[in-house]
Amino acid sequence: MPSRDSAATRRRILEHAQRQFARHGYAACTVKGVADAAGVSPNLITRYFGGKDGLFLAAARVEIPVSDSFEGDRATLGSRLAASIVRRWFGEAGEDPLLVLQRASGERPEAAEALAAFLDTNSLEPLHRYLRDSGLDDADARNRAAAIDAFVLGVSTRRRVLRAELGDPAELEAWLGATIQRLADG
Repeated sequence: MPSRDSAATRRRILEHAQRQFARHGYAACTVKGVADAAGVSPNLITRYFGGKDGLFLAAARVEIPVSDSFEGDRATLGSRLAASIVRRWFGEAGEDPLLVLQRASGERPEAAEALAAFLDTNSLEPLHRYLRDSGLDDADARNRAAAIDAFVLGVSTRRRVLRAELGDPAELEAWLGATIQRLADG
């Protein structure tokens, strides 16, 4: 099989794995189920990923640029963050690596660690720096960043992981934006 076909097959397997891990969590997903959905032999999953654990780690790899939300005046931070969040949540939820990690974090310690590391690196620390650089003292900036991070994670868990209805995107964005702004302003 040429390398181009191998790469395409690997991507197809990952897409189906992301959907299944996001919808069902780690425990309920099987190598055979992912292989069947992707139209491949389970042996290919073992070959490409080393089995279920390797497939999970590859499917849950998170690389999401968030720095755009931290550009601009603090007075509009809430609306920028909310717009970014709602775009992500109303995208293809079954393929969202963050959703994969959220659902699996109660089952797999490595998923919980990967989610915490992602949030620390890509949300909490950049937000802390942004708030500090906007004129807040370091401790206040850290506390406000932690409050925003916890709020967004809580809403995400409630509305995505526990499978509650997300609601109307515009209403959700307005509510998230106003709440995040209140937390940012103290």
